[in-house]
Amino acid sequence: MDRPYILIVSEVTIDGKLTLAKGVSSKEIMKLMDEEANKYLHRIRAECDGIMVGANTVRIDNPNLTVRYVEGKNPIRVIPTSSGNIPLDANVLNTNVAPTVIAVSERVPADRIKAFKKKGAEVVVAGKERIDFVELLKKLKSMGIEKLMVEGGSSVNWELIRNDLVDEIRLIHLPVVVGGDDVPSLTSGEGFKTLDAVKRFRIKRVFQCGNQVITEYLRS
Repeated sequence: MDRPYILIVSEVTIDGKLTLAKGVSSKEIMKLMDEEANKYLHRIRAECDGIMVGANTVRIDNPNLTVRYVEGKNPIRVIPTSSGNIPLDANVLNTNVAPTVIAVSERVPADRIKAFKKKGAEVVVAGKERIDFVELLKKLKSMGIEKLMVEGGSSVNWELIRNDLVDEIRLIHLPVVVGGDDVPSLTSGEGFKTLDAVKRFRIKRVFQCGNQVITEYLRS
């Protein structure tokens, strides 16, 4: 396989939401996760060579993407951004904590790329106007990333799933209902719209973890 093993991991509510409202940090709803769920999440981080989130997640959540609740090495942080629109004071650009790869398209200005490199990040160009995830994943594999954890957001999840690039999905189900027509769910995008087009997964494991239910799926 000329790409890493791709594992999407996400917390979701009973009604499949990722946040309390559009534009609200997922850190708010993640406060509901108990210690067992956090350890489950961070064990996966520690097992992976890389961890990916989209630029919108960086702008809204400002995550660290490090291993904290368990012992383990921090994975390489991978941030795809077609426009290069990531704050230069974002936590993921603190490369003293963990290495970071910023993936950009060819349209990102040279001075922006220079600014990322000055922060200590490695910059990978993949795609002309938008990130080409197939090309990006090949480059990540060549960098030694064999297993890549994806923690969102919904647009990154959609791009990976629609391009048949996801091997496994693991969901941490929070026992709450949020509601809301425009609240982000696991994926966004235009959707598949027919049964023939939907991407199919098979159940690997279902179990209780603290006050959450974990469901794990493998690609069919």
